This record gives sequence, C-alpha cells and structure tokens, in this order.
Amino acid sequence: MKFRLRRRGFGKLMIVSTVAATINNFVEKAVGQTQVQKTTPMPQTSTPETMKVTLQVNGTAHNLQIEPRVTLLDALREYIGLTGSKKGCDHGQCGACTVLVDGQRINSCLTFAIMHTDAAITTIEGLEQGNNLHPMQAAFIVRDAFQCGYCTPGQICSAVGLVNEGHAKSDGDIRELMSGNICRCGAYPNIVNAVRDVLEGKKDAAV
Repeated sequence: MKFRLRRRGFGKLMIVSTVAATINNFVEKAVGQTQVQKTTPMPQTSTPETMKVTLQVNGTAHNLQIEPRVTLLDALREYIGLTGSKKGCDHGQCGACTVLVDGQRINSCLTFAIMHTDAAITTIEGLEQGNNLHPMQAAFIVRDAFQCGYCTPGQICSAVGLVNEGHAKSDGDIRELMSGNICRCGAYPNIVNAVRDVLEGKKDAAV
C-alpha cells in the first residue's frame, strides 16, 4: 500500500515537473521573441530622390526636377505640359504615346525621361513647320484620317517616323509598319491613304 502511494506521488510529481518545464520553456521563447522584436529595426521608408534633368523637346530646353522613375510620357504631359501625346494603355501596346526621338518613333510610356537627356525629342506639338502644318498633319485632315482623334497624335508621329525610315513601298507595307498604332474608331483605310499621300509627295497634302 505504501509503495502504491509513493508511486502515485512520484507520478504526480513528474506531471507537475513536466508542466512546469513546459510553461517555463514557453515563457522563455515568448520573452526571446519580444526582445528580438524590440531590437529588430523597422525598415525605413523614404521619399524617392529627385534629380535635375534637361530635355530638348521641340527645339526648347526644359529643366525638370523629377524622380528617376518618371517616364518620358509623364515628363512631357505632367511636367512640361505637352498633352498632345496620349496615355492609352500605358503598356506600349496602343501607340497613342508615340513621339520621335532623334527622328525615330518610340513609345514614350515605356522609356524613362532620364534616358533621353541628349536627344532631340519631337511631339505632335513640334511637327508644325512655321505657320504651316506638317505635310502628315495636313494629309490626315484632307483624308479625314481620324474620328475621335485620341490616337491621332501617336498615329501622325508614327507615320512621320515611318516616312523617315524609308521602308514603306506599298499599302501593305504601310499597314504592317503602322500596326503598332491602334485606332479603335477604325479609321485605318484613311490613315493608309494619308501616309501614302505623303510618301508620294502629293502637293495637295500640305496646307
């Protein structure tokens, strides 16, 4: 009888010891985690730094203070105020943002402004020749190559770049080389006609 009581007492003692050890281990871990949380520095958030950038746009130098991540399109529209270039898809798929950089057409929404500090940038506002429209602008008017007009600045800049490239020899070439510019109004036939007029040097394309 005494042996049984002692064994039961020993068993209770073991259970109490195990529970106490478990609680003590839990407390130590909790305290350790709290200390780690207290000593781990929180990541600091800072405002992106800006930098001075000079862009040569339509023959005029524009001094800007912008973040390095600002796209050329946003620099033109938001900082310089040239809103002719449109933001359509903002993924380089619609061509509404097309401008000319050193005579070559690019999607201005896909490139950073700081990458073009030494380039000559031409937007739809800069195509006018003196008091006369650019032949491509005039041809778009004569051929009624736009409807809502949203895509027109990009279409015209892209068409001017196409002429500069000198690869288009047929209507099929024009369609292929202008395929990066989307017109949701469906004015494609008139756009092709306008571009062909300029390629052929028709005098009545100029105003």
